[in-house]
Amino acid sequence: MKRILVLLAHPLIESSTINRTLVEALSKHDQTTIHNLYQAYPDFQVDVEQEKKLLLYHNIIIFVFPIYWYSTPSLLKEWQDRVLEYGFAYGTKGNKLHGKTLLCMTSTGSPESTYQSDDNQGSIMKTLLMPIEKMAQDTGFNYIEPLTLYGSRTAIEEDRLTPHINHCLNKINALLSEE
Repeated sequence: MKRILVLLAHPLIESSTINRTLVEALSKHDQTTIHNLYQAYPDFQVDVEQEKKLLLYHNIIIFVFPIYWYSTPSLLKEWQDRVLEYGFAYGTKGNKLHGKTLLCMTSTGSPESTYQSDDNQGSIMKTLLMPIEKMAQDTGFNYIEPLTLYGSRTAIEEDRLTPHINHCLNKINALLSEE
């Protein structure tokens, strides 16, 4: 049976309607473990061995985080720097994550137009998330195209939150049903 690890990296989850609602929906899957990094490591002292155990136990890893100033929250970067060690996640014997799936579910406060390139030829979100995509390639993860809710400040009023959550859940169900 496939198991999902949701690595929640939101420093203010208590005041986040969007990410909190998404994580609550994701938690309804029996195979899902929700791991709130800011709750577990308020001092940023990541327990590397515990995090490795979680990664080894799960098949699908989902990073859930808001985009802050065109980047990930700092604890998610700290987690990557500490946990994805040579000999574990990469290097000659670092194949422990090979074949696992990685999916990012992000949100932005600003509308999608803020994330358009100056030449209006597309979104810069792929560029912003390139470090995670490259990390996934280097560590053997199967990287899935990210799911982003733009303009989260108005998503509820504009009735965009429920369709976004349904889209995320459909993606999870598809991943769970893949051979």
